[in-house]
Amino acid sequence: MAATKIDVKYVAHLARLSLTAEEEQKFGAQLGQILGYIEKLNELDVSQVEPTAHAVPLVNVTRLDEVRPSLSNEDALRNAPARANGLFIVPKIVE
Repeated sequence: MAATKIDVKYVAHLARLSLTAEEEQKFGAQLGQILGYIEKLNELDVSQVEPTAHAVPLVNVTRLDEVRPSLSNEDALRNAPARANGLFIVPKIVE
């Protein structure tokens, strides 16, 4: 368990959560275990480990950009409930 006491009520308030007393105890214990694990990780000597952005190398798997035929304006608007001047007409939503 972590050496510091976690103020679960404060953390819940920041997250805009309302917790029961039972949940506060449960989450307090879980947060303590997480901080304890982090303290254990801080004991490791990582001075010889090179910083990386990812644990495994990533390869870009996206397709190449190439010009391909697209939908015509008529096809895109075929099932539109309302249209004008080649555009979709949608209801105005302002709050």
